[in-house]
Amino acid sequence: MTDPYPAWFFDRDDPSSDDRFYTPTRLVTHIDDRAIAAVGALYAELGVDRGPRVLDLMSSWVSHLSSPPPELVVLGMNAAELAANPMATERVVQDLNLDPALPFEDATFDAVLCCVSVDYLVRPVEVLAETARVLRPGAPVVLTFSNRCFPTKAVHGWLAADEPGRCAIVVDYLRRAGGFTEAEVSLRTPGGRYRGDPLYAVVARRLPRRRGA
Repeated sequence: MTDPYPAWFFDRDDPSSDDRFYTPTRLVTHIDDRAIAAVGALYAELGVDRGPRVLDLMSSWVSHLSSPPPELVVLGMNAAELAANPMATERVVQDLNLDPALPFEDATFDAVLCCVSVDYLVRPVEVLAETARVLRPGAPVVLTFSNRCFPTKAVHGWLAADEPGRCAIVVDYLRRAGGFTEAEVSLRTPGGRYRGDPLYAVVARRLPRRRGA
């Protein structure tokens, strides 16, 4: 995808304030146990658990890490959910659809995670450009998602795509953001007769910064 996104792409069935939608505290998970386990296994495979400093974007009461890194910053919409996250060492309440600027210094994180939430971003390229800014060179951004969502809050471009198309959308977001290696896409749950939630992962790494950048 090289052309600009069509005008309708980032529209949503419910354009009302996200703050109102996410005010109710939901201490639930949004993918099944095997998909959750697949997220944790991916994080462990990438060494995210070792940190030392990890940022979990659009986070909630659970970050799906198999063990806590020394520092875990969780950024999300619901203060009560973030407060309930037992691994978090720092909590930030922020609506990235209103303000995609991350309130952190350059090159201060060893990984950035975003689990089952990329489909809700209306300014994903800006958010991912900010992600590149706060990552240290060589550090990964890990975007995981399934085929489940709040359909009234997911962008129309996401809802219109099939699962391979959604993977391609996330890869394109990263390309447009800049500063990353070419993304790797994988299906982390079994294929064949597996009937649970599919878990897709798109992973890229921060490129070395250019001198003077």
